[in-house]
Amino acid sequence: MQVTIRSEQGWCSLLGLAIAGLLVSAPVTLAQAPVAPTTPSPAQTTVERSAKGVAGKAIQVGVYLNVQPDCSSGPLPSIRLVTPPGNGTVTIKRGKISATNYKQCLALEVPGFIAFYQSKADFAGTDTVTLEVKFPQGRTELQRITVSVGVGPAGQKI
Repeated sequence: MQVTIRSEQGWCSLLGLAIAGLLVSAPVTLAQAPVAPTTPSPAQTTVERSAKGVAGKAIQVGVYLNVQPDCSSGPLPSIRLVTPPGNGTVTIKRGKISATNYKQCLALEVPGFIAFYQSKADFAGTDTVTLEVKFPQGRTELQRITVSVGVGPAGQKI
């Protein structure tokens, strides 16, 4: 399936859920203070994820929502910054996510959180961030996200 998300930066495509149309409101930046990593509990799983993009630009690293069996929205998960990135920042934005053919839902529109990573303008390489996502049903995920940052296109020469 194809995922298409619209934000203030334009359109981007990803493989995965069939999600279209994202209206983003004001960002909420997570604190950059280091926090000691938590030890996974039996109800906690660790998920390894990756993303890539160019230096100094927002890179989407996660979409978090809660769709109930009746296709309505449930309570959103809480997200906590466990390990901040060494060469950038993580920002969480709230948006409205429209989807078609998602699980048993033919069409839905629910609120959600979208996580973005943005590196320092002069950074190229890999950076890692760890987020703790607590879902309302009691499940907790530690998401270790590795972001590959490259230099952007040099632009047109005159």
